[in-house]
Amino acid sequence: MNSRFVGIGAICAFLSVALGAFGAHLLKGRLAADMLANYQTGVQYQMMHSLGLIAIGLAAAYLPGSKHLVRAGWFMLIGIVLFSGSLYILSLSGIKMLGAITPFGGIAFLFGWYSLAVAAFVVKKS
Repeated sequence: MNSRFVGIGAICAFLSVALGAFGAHLLKGRLAADMLANYQTGVQYQMMHSLGLIAIGLAAAYLPGSKHLVRAGWFMLIGIVLFSGSLYILSLSGIKMLGAITPFGGIAFLFGWYSLAVAAFVVKKS
């Protein structure tokens, strides 16, 4: 599972860079300032949590079989999809109702970081 989260994190980081470049070069001047700020927030949070996914994958090498790490990885990925994804779609479409999805992504991020912390502190000594 550890290499899977490293790979997923790397793909998400790649997409974050691509989406950030798209926003900086093609959306600037086309979106209202508040919508561009929402878009940039999505990119930033996607990158931060992509690195979190990579860290979870690497931590799994030291904590094999940790269900907390697996849970942390899935929560991070769900958070990226819900939080960043909703901000991207909101920014590009202007559909304000999509902002109601964003907090669920934020909650997933929190559960992901919490699960990572639990995995670090609940290490079974052999």
